[in-house]
Amino acid sequence: MRNINEDTITQAVLASMAGCRDARLREVMTSLVQHVHAFARETKLTEAEWFQGIEFLTRAGHITDDKRQEFILLSDVLGLSMLVTAQNNAKPAGCTEATVFGPFYVDGAPVVDNGADISNGAKGAPCFVSGQVRGIDGKPVPDAALDVWQSDDEGFYDVQKPADGLHEHQARARLYTDAQGRFDFRSILAQHYPIPHDGPVGCMLENLGRHPWRPAHLHFMIQAPGYERLITHVFRDGDKYLDSDAVFGVRSSLIADWKRHDPDARKTGTNEPYYSLQYDFVLNPSKKAA
Repeated sequence: MRNINEDTITQAVLASMAGCRDARLREVMTSLVQHVHAFARETKLTEAEWFQGIEFLTRAGHITDDKRQEFILLSDVLGLSMLVTAQNNAKPAGCTEATVFGPFYVDGAPVVDNGADISNGAKGAPCFVSGQVRGIDGKPVPDAALDVWQSDDEGFYDVQKPADGLHEHQARARLYTDAQGRFDFRSILAQHYPIPHDGPVGCMLENLGRHPWRPAHLHFMIQAPGYERLITHVFRDGDKYLDSDAVFGVRSSLIADWKRHDPDARKTGTNEPYYSLQYDFVLNPSKKAA
């Protein structure tokens, strides 16, 4: 490996991995090295630019913790998350489309009954959500687990706020479909919000002339025995960021109408208008079940 130059270094790196016993790891790393080296050659990357990139990744690592994942944000805004999601979630026509997972899912959300108010003090206009989970054959899927999470009226998820020990989980819960595959819960009206942009990813977006906004949506993760797991959003129709989502996650089939209703204090406990969303999900059978 002596006397390696810019023309021979790529093959030298690839040759160094010949002893790798994991065929898939060797395949991925071979492609990665080839593409990264080709990128450096194509752009004639300078040492200063290379170091700037190292500093960017270092800052992303420093700002990442158990409540914030800057690397997922980076993957999201570069379209990589949605690309990987799309190529790994091809489904038959009629199934609900998948979209990006996002950085704000957490394990251990409270399990609630149908009809529960999952907002738990989160700010926002009352919103009643209902629907049905079915298989592609039209049959209802009972006992499907639905994880749902969303931001509040100020554009923040519960994990972005300092814990006060009183409301650790807000606008976040897990519930299960009934015998007819139906579900319903009360939450708050979805609003558009910016992804966290006070870190290196936000700085990158600003330098690229891009905004950090996401259109209003609810996150869903649906799991049921015999079916593929579905990770998706339902987007609020009419949102001004539907055509410029910062993470490229919008699909036309996932856009739905949030209906506005006149105030009903008996129903909501407030004298403000409330909203409702009805949306059905269609799952694809798992390969094991087919």
